[in-house]
Amino acid sequence: MTTPPTPPTPTPPAPRAAPDPEARGLRLVLVLITLTVVSGLIDAVSYLGLGRVFTANMTGNVVVLGFAAAGAPGFSVPRTATSLCCFLVGAVAGGRVATRFGNGGSRRRWARLTLAAEAVLVGLSAAAAFAWPGRGGTVYALIALTAFAMGVRNATVRRLRVPDLTTTVLTMTLTGLAADSRLGNGTGHRSPRRTASVLAMLVGAFAGAWLVLHHGLGIPLLIAAAASAVLAVSASGKE
Repeated sequence: MTTPPTPPTPTPPAPRAAPDPEARGLRLVLVLITLTVVSGLIDAVSYLGLGRVFTANMTGNVVVLGFAAAGAPGFSVPRTATSLCCFLVGAVAGGRVATRFGNGGSRRRWARLTLAAEAVLVGLSAAAAFAWPGRGGTVYALIALTAFAMGVRNATVRRLRVPDLTTTVLTMTLTGLAADSRLGNGTGHRSPRRTASVLAMLVGAFAGAWLVLHHGLGIPLLIAAAASAVLAVSASGKE
């Protein structure tokens, strides 16, 4: 009598890979586009409400410092210099944090720590704007706090190296959008990201300007702080 064939032993299912904690939360692309909106809000506050000075866009600030040094009316050397110095100090602090947490550590934790610091600093500036509006000391406090926060953020964004999303300066983004488009004999494969960045800055600047003109400085700063706080608890470490 023929022996029946032995049924094959079932292969056990492969164990599931543990979920990557770095992937939990909003992708960095969305986080940085939202931060670009925040930059538009903050520059609207600083330029329209703090005496024609930028605290997020340092390219514009260097130009403004030149205008002020030449004696152009409506510009202030002390205010612009305060913004530049506080931004640079913030960038130094951001660089030190990046060295400690960004070299082989958790990008998620690092990004969230930086965003939490930004939320606190901008929140303090909003509190000062509500508590002591119109005072000379308040103006310098708002410049110092927001410029320092933007320095910390920019140092972090630079180390994160997400292409075309600097969150504050759009010159190279616009250049890439045009030069790499099909009209520029390119592929245009990053055009959606670049376009989103430009639109985000435009939306932030429009909203910030409208709020400053109709409601003062506190509300746009409070919105900027709240946005940074939400991102601080929801950002992932993945692009």
